[in-house]
Amino acid sequence: MEESVEAREIRGWKLKLVWAWVLTIPIMLIMYSGMVFGIEIVPMKYMPISLLILGFPVIFIIGWGTIKAGTRGFFKLRFSMDSLISMGTIVAYATGFLAFFELTQDYSGVSSMIMTIFITGKFIESKARGQASKEIKKLLELGAKKAVVLRGKKEVEVPIEEVGVGDIFIVKPGEKIPTDGVVTRGESTVDESMVTGESLPVDKTVKSHVIGATINQDGVLYVKASKVGDDTFLAHIIELVEEAQGTKIPIQKFADSVTNVFVPIILTVAVLTFIGWIAATGDWSRSIGVGISVLVIACPCALGLATPIALMVGSGMGAKKGILIRKGEAIQTMKEIKIIVFDKTGTITKGKPEVTDVYSVLKKNEASVIEKTAALEKLSEHPIGKAIVEYGNLSKFKNVTKFKILRGRGVEGVLDKKKMLIGNTALMKERNVDISKIKEVLEEYETGGKTTMIVAEGGKVIGVIAVADTVKEESKKVIHYLRRQGFRTVMITGDNERTAKAIAKQVGIDEVIANVLPEDKSNKVKELQKRGMVAFVGDGINDAPALKQANVGIAMGTGTDIAIEAGDIVLASGSLRGVPQAIVLSKATFGKIKQNLFWAFAYNVVAIPLAIAGFLHPVIAEIAMALSSITVVTNANLLRRKRI
Repeated sequence: MEESVEAREIRGWKLKLVWAWVLTIPIMLIMYSGMVFGIEIVPMKYMPISLLILGFPVIFIIGWGTIKAGTRGFFKLRFSMDSLISMGTIVAYATGFLAFFELTQDYSGVSSMIMTIFITGKFIESKARGQASKEIKKLLELGAKKAVVLRGKKEVEVPIEEVGVGDIFIVKPGEKIPTDGVVTRGESTVDESMVTGESLPVDKTVKSHVIGATINQDGVLYVKASKVGDDTFLAHIIELVEEAQGTKIPIQKFADSVTNVFVPIILTVAVLTFIGWIAATGDWSRSIGVGISVLVIACPCALGLATPIALMVGSGMGAKKGILIRKGEAIQTMKEIKIIVFDKTGTITKGKPEVTDVYSVLKKNEASVIEKTAALEKLSEHPIGKAIVEYGNLSKFKNVTKFKILRGRGVEGVLDKKKMLIGNTALMKERNVDISKIKEVLEEYETGGKTTMIVAEGGKVIGVIAVADTVKEESKKVIHYLRRQGFRTVMITGDNERTAKAIAKQVGIDEVIANVLPEDKSNKVKELQKRGMVAFVGDGINDAPALKQANVGIAMGTGTDIAIEAGDIVLASGSLRGVPQAIVLSKATFGKIKQNLFWAFAYNVVAIPLAIAGFLHPVIAEIAMALSSITVVTNANLLRRKRI
């Protein structure tokens, strides 16, 4: 499998990190062994050349990308973190040569430490961002690779690329539908959950539209291809995901914008400091040393670590709670979120039909209704039938004869020598079964957004079974909590308005957007963004463009891989409790990032005047710089005390 760009970046920084430390640890031992252990590993007269030789690959081979990017900034007058690092390391390294002429002390070893600490920060940052998003590749892999097409009277298997508009292809039970089309012959149910996110399979008969990559369940379908290649629904979803990518602001932009001003100021201050000391003392060695101290003390290792180290701690804490932060920028954006949009199926609801109510015409005879219904439904593959069988939990089923599936209406069969009929109102009207006695019951269940199955025995109604995609236990509490915190909650679904409003009322959602086509979800998110920053919570393939369009995409870990890869934050457990936890974690992590950036700059505000005044030797400046990095790391780790 081809390695992604982001994976190559992580591997590249890791390789640089290892080699940088392999060379920098000996440099540190050479520089400080006499001070720490009382034994000089390398005699003093050979120390400068040793530091220059060991430091050269660290700065000009391992750190060449940073040096090149940083120096380019000086020519284009657009400065970044790389500009500061390249400036500090090159000047410090150059002192190794100046030391030969006794113009100043040798600080070349310090330059290697600066570069190595910076590379460490970049590796941590790349790891915190996470692996590459593979959603486009995964979406492309979803489609069928081959199709069985009618050529005259023969069935011929061809690659999907050879299917043209107007071709008739055959789809057998369990197979993927190769491309979008219209059913010309046959009946079946099709599992469209991987595309639409809706849990119940859809009945397909002649003239029904089908979507490529969905799965045919229990009948043979003859389908006329209506769209192929780039015109298909799946291709359109891919296009939407691609369009929505790359529109978010990186968290590092703030630091980079500050450094764009900070670098020329520091450069100017260092030059003026050097000139000032020359004018005041006439001592070139002292003046160069002070100027270098200013550059070294200003080199922002702490600034480079401020963001990635807090991200690392925050993402580690999140991982323990099942909150996976895939995109660091989501942490910055989360604090601005005003609206939280939820997909319905699989997010607010369980995404699986369950029996919610059993009504018996003869009072207290519900067990008999379930027993008889389960006996027939055990022979059906329909999810509603499976839900009824699961609810019945019977160890033994009565014998059924003459069983038949009535596509789109229900099932029938003979049980205890009596004809049983189970299905919707259309089936009952077709068979002249009087349903007037249960009219109020049906209205009550259906108003609550439930699917009803009428049970008739010998031509008379004996009961009603209500089935629904039930709400997750935590949904109500989570949504009420979010509303108390000032968020506006919105539910978006392809369901009809009555069902959607019933679910919304049950959990306390502020606003409902119903009857939304899968490909229109991202457009609805775009409309909501006119009112404020939006977080979208979803789990289906059809949610991927909306997850990308939203300012923050929160994917349920129990959903499809595509949705997970499209999310900025992934809730591994699939529990909605992760939404408020992710918000608290994101705000706490971003708070630490801001604190770290403050301390990194505050350190410079205090230390630079001391360096200008000549109170800081470059070695002391380097130690102080390292201490500032330790301060930032320690502060980031205090995040672990936060209760999520």
